[in-house]
Amino acid sequence: MGWLIAAGLYGLQILAVIVCILLGYFIYDKRYKKNQGAKVPVGFIATNEINVDPVTGEKTKVYYNPETGERFYRKI
Repeated sequence: MGWLIAAGLYGLQILAVIVCILLGYFIYDKRYKKNQGAKVPVGFIATNEINVDPVTGEKTKVYYNPETGERFYRKI
């Protein structure tokens, strides 16, 4: 009987870890990726920032909307 309770507790811990991993995968840093594109939206002005992805080496130029504070990233 004791082994059944222990297995249930370990099962809950494993399930909690899996849920945390899945949530992290689907939620982690989506703000940066959603504001990308080839055409800069109206109201955005260019900044002097250029980001370089350390893995792929891709460069992105940063645009800023002073009215909303939103940022937009365009691949160079």
